[in-house]
This record gives sequence, C-alpha cells and structure tokens, in this order.
Amino acid sequence: MKPIIYSLLALLLIVSLSCRKTYEALVPYDFTNLPGSGQFGTAVRAVTNGVYTVSNGASEFGDQVALKWTYLHNGADTSYYLSVFTGKDAAYFNLEGTPQTDSLVLGGYWRKLVNDRIGLVQLTLRVKHQGKLQLYKGQLAPGDTMVIDGLYGDKNSSLSHPITLTYNRPLNSRPFSIMAHRSGGRTSDLLPASENSVEIIKLASRLGATGIEVDVRYTKDGVPILYHDNTLNLRLIQKNGLMGPVEDYTYQQLSTFVRLINGEKIPTLEEAMETVLNNTALNFVWLDTKYIGPMDKVQAIQQKYQQKALQAGRDLRIIIGLPSTEAVDSYKALANKENTPILCELDTALTRSLGARIWAPRWTLGPQTAEVQAMKADGLTVFVWTLDEPEFIREFIGQNQFDGILSNYSPVVAFYHYTEQP
Repeated sequence: MKPIIYSLLALLLIVSLSCRKTYEALVPYDFTNLPGSGQFGTAVRAVTNGVYTVSNGASEFGDQVALKWTYLHNGADTSYYLSVFTGKDAAYFNLEGTPQTDSLVLGGYWRKLVNDRIGLVQLTLRVKHQGKLQLYKGQLAPGDTMVIDGLYGDKNSSLSHPITLTYNRPLNSRPFSIMAHRSGGRTSDLLPASENSVEIIKLASRLGATGIEVDVRYTKDGVPILYHDNTLNLRLIQKNGLMGPVEDYTYQQLSTFVRLINGEKIPTLEEAMETVLNNTALNFVWLDTKYIGPMDKVQAIQQKYQQKALQAGRDLRIIIGLPSTEAVDSYKALANKENTPILCELDTALTRSLGARIWAPRWTLGPQTAEVQAMKADGLTVFVWTLDEPEFIREFIGQNQFDGILSNYSPVVAFYHYTEQP
C-alpha cells in the first residue's frame, strides 16, 4: 500500500479519536502488592504463560488470549503479576495471586482501552486430567491441559459472567520489541497512571511492554525532565495556574506547583532511569529528544545509566532518539559521540551517515519493505512508530519485517506478537 494511503488512514484515525467522549474508567481493584509469589512459584508461572482458547467470555474478549507473567522489584522484594492480552477492543487484564486461599486463585481487573468498559475478575487454575477438571496443584501429567476459569463483572458490579481459558500453545518466542509510547501509554486513555510518570513506567510491563519511549525536555534551569507537550496544559496536568512552555519554569517550580493528571510529580530523566533500572525488567529505553538545544546532559545520563545497567548485569539498552534535523545537529555537536547509541527517525541515507544502529520510520510511510530489508541486510535494527490501529499492528507483525513497534496500545502489540504462529 502506498505511503499516502497510510497517511490518509492515520488522519482519519486522528479525527475519530479526537471525537472520543470523556469518560471515567477507574480501576476497581486494589492490588495488595505483596512481595513474593505465594503459591505462584517459578514453575507455576512458567506453565501458565501461553496462548489460550476462550470459550465462556469469547463474546466479550475474543476467541483467544495471551497470558504472560511480569514482575516489579521494590528493594529486595519482588511482586509478580499476570497479564492477559486480548484481540478484542484492545482489552487487557491485570491480575495477582490471592494468598489467602488454599487454591491457585488470581484476582484483579480487566479493562478495554477503546471505551469505558472495566470490571473485576477472579480466576482459578485448574487442570483437565483424563477428561476431568480438577484443581491445579502445581503438577502437570502427560496429556493434562491447563484450564483457567472463573467470573468477571462490569465496573463495580458483582462477579457474574463466566470465563474459561484453555491452554492452546506456547507464546511466540521470536525476539520482538514491544515499546510503550510516553513511558507506558497516554493519559487520555485513562490508564491508572499518568503518561511520562514514574508510576506508569512501573506499570508498562503489565501493559505488555518490553521497552518504553520517554519524552525529554529541559526546565528553565537546565534539568532534563519527562513531558510530552510543548506547554503545561490541562490535558496532562491538574489545574494550578501555571501555563505556557515547560521551559519557562524551574525544576523547583514544577516540582512544587505542578501535578500530573493522576497526582504524580513530573519526573526528572534521572528519576525515570532509576525506576527503569531498579524496579522493572524493561530492556529498552528510547530517549525522545523533544527539545531543541544541546544534548550533552542527556548524553551524560544515558552513559551513566547504561554503565549502571552493565554493572548490575542488566540486559538494558538506553538509546537517544533523533526525530528532527535539529536533534541531528545537536548530536553532531557533541564532543564525544562515538560511544553514544542513537536511533534515527529520518531517511535511510542520513541514518547510515550518522552511524546509527537503529532506523525508526513512522508507520504512515507504509511497510517500506525494500528499505527495511536493505537496512536489516546492513545489520541495523528497524522499529516503526507510533502504530495504534489493531489491524495495522497485526499486518506489520505478520509481515515479519520489523524488529519492534512503538505504540500507545502495547497490550494490542503484545496480543498480536505473542499469538503469532511461526
């Protein structure tokens, strides 16, 4: 399909999304955040991961789902969560083990990102053994099939609708980067945490992401912070009387007077990197340089946390993104740029001339199959941004050309990637 057709489709999507009504979708579940995994030990978590066929509940969530465990570090403690990614209405489940029962029970919530549907869910692990369904006790015999069933409700209503998930096959294991835009997703989609906050970085893995893109700007006194828009505005922050460019305010002013929509402070880039390194299993950070100006402070932070990750034995890549010619000029002006990994969003010739190891075109240019194959033949990684439409996500993953997708809807990318059959 020609790039102009993708651009027109993207324009139609923007228009339709801009007409989306305001709604409330508060998470109806309080996670206990208990450390450890209780009865959900390593072996149980491993056998639970997979693609499942949906019988009861298929009309709400589609006929198959992908289940994947993630975790969150908090000092010496680790909390584990099970996510369910569906192919209908960009829905996902966030679940945790329920320790007060003598069975393997999961509790949490489900949410649809395309509208205001949300509710509670409770599931129990069972096994079909010799044709009979019984509680799962941590052992699978040859021929056994994992079955996860239970009930879900709407908003704050009681659990009343049955749901049954039957194990079908393992998750697709092909290496692929699922990158969450704005550190995890958009504030406008009413996620439980604000975009570009520390809290949503901690949530990103549970939304399916293996990496994140963060938006970097500078305060008036030169502190790199995370913020997407050009100005302080009520789309992203609570009403406080401060308006206009972020760059007009010092970090102390922003820290004291400004709160993001869900009450969080605007984080510094260093706070964000500390969170990625110490709390998450994310393996990729894309530093999107939203500002125009010198790049030395961002470079210093990139190198500091890349070194920390290396010392900690973490599989983590921190890359500076170059989205514009101004950013390219700032990169070229760096005194010592040879060891600074970069990602270029511009044309292939410029990407090659800069020595970038990652090329990242926007998705509205189309699959660009010949260009992608040529860059990959030269040993480059190729990502595409910012792709949110489920049908195009499915198409791009199915073509098996790109190494990753940046999206506001990482649960959708996770669903299509993990359910893809090699």
